[in-house]
Amino acid sequence: MSADLKVLEITGAEAVKRLRKRKLAAGKPFMINAKDLPVKQSYLEYPDNTISLVTIAEDQHSFTVLRNLSGNEATAIRLRFNLI
Repeated sequence: MSADLKVLEITGAEAVKRLRKRKLAAGKPFMINAKDLPVKQSYLEYPDNTISLVTIAEDQHSFTVLRNLSGNEATAIRLRFNLI
């Protein structure tokens, strides 16, 4: 990986962390997209420190909670995506 690409990767990761922090501080959920999830599924992290597996509704503006992750699962997701 070139030095320029590495700088862009670090800059992008820091921007995502700042966005996450702002959204959670504002009382809004933060969407975590994972390539290994089926299409239209994501994780939503909430300000109360919980994470849910959700599917995006047909209207593209709402979600259906498929399940709430355990505390250990939520921590694993945060570690996997370098959010803590």
